[in-house]
Amino acid sequence: MPRPVTLFTGQWADLPLARLAPLARQMGYDGLELACWGDHFDVVAAAGSKKYLRGKWALLRDHGLTCHAVSSHLVGQAVCDHIDERHRAILPPEVWGDGDPEGVRRRAARRMILTARAARAFFDAEPGRRPADRTPAVVNGFTGSSIWHSLYAFPPTPPAYWEAGYADFARRFGPILEAFDRANVNFALEVHPTEIAFDLASAQRTLAAVKGHRRFGFNYDPSHLGYQGVDYVQFIRTFGPRLFHAHLKDVWWGHGDGSVGVFGGHVPFGDPRRYWDFRSPGHGDIRFEDIIVALNDVGYRGPLSVEWEDARMDRVHGATEAAAFVRRLDFPPSAVAFDAAFGKK
Repeated sequence: MPRPVTLFTGQWADLPLARLAPLARQMGYDGLELACWGDHFDVVAAAGSKKYLRGKWALLRDHGLTCHAVSSHLVGQAVCDHIDERHRAILPPEVWGDGDPEGVRRRAARRMILTARAARAFFDAEPGRRPADRTPAVVNGFTGSSIWHSLYAFPPTPPAYWEAGYADFARRFGPILEAFDRANVNFALEVHPTEIAFDLASAQRTLAAVKGHRRFGFNYDPSHLGYQGVDYVQFIRTFGPRLFHAHLKDVWWGHGDGSVGVFGGHVPFGDPRRYWDFRSPGHGDIRFEDIIVALNDVGYRGPLSVEWEDARMDRVHGATEAAAFVRRLDFPPSAVAFDAAFGKK
């Protein structure tokens, strides 16, 4: 069976879900990866109201849509970050509170724990789901990082400084992962600059920091790896069983005018000087067929979720084209040896 093609709603949170759902179906999607902002997935309501859960599923089903994951990138970012005024703009007021950094981090951690319970309640409320179907739910997200700012090691950064950062992550996310385990929910970190894991090596170090906790894995997204020079296909082969979800997002690199480097030059997305920029799937430099082959090789059968970002393209045009592109791209693995027919019985 082909993998479901879904749309991550994070970049569409300006639209109420009642408007986005029919649009997503019109654009060709099978389902939505619901963001925990806008009105798309209210964690507090989902954790406490069966009526809310029934209404959310009814809205999806009315438009022929399903859901395989919810995403809590914004709150997750605040768990380990150095908190500043930028976080206020992305956090719920009750998580921001008085803005005291440690208080923000602790409230963000509690909200992530509540998100696990909300996700479990949401997926258990899916119409037609039987108790035997209670497979792990998936929450995608970020972690933030206390050491991202030391990416370039000057002033000289001793190894102990980075070790302390991974220890801080383990201390803060350990209780979160235990709560996810109690709820039968997997947490999928989107490996990404500004997170505790931003490439293959740091992802291995992050996994080791939580002692390979069974609820910790990854939301695979090649667009955050390719422009860094990271082998994004090898990432799949390295972490196969830990890939709990997958984004198909494109990026190009080496297209600027030479005045802005890989760190971005403090210029906005879409600036023609940029060395790299996100592109609609099929318009960048990511080798998507290699990705599908690798996903098949490691046995990933989850959704292919389009996180649509392209500063140069109308989003409805781009997301419509992207749904069709991903559907054409995907193919099931072979169920037979292709040369078996040449053998003798």
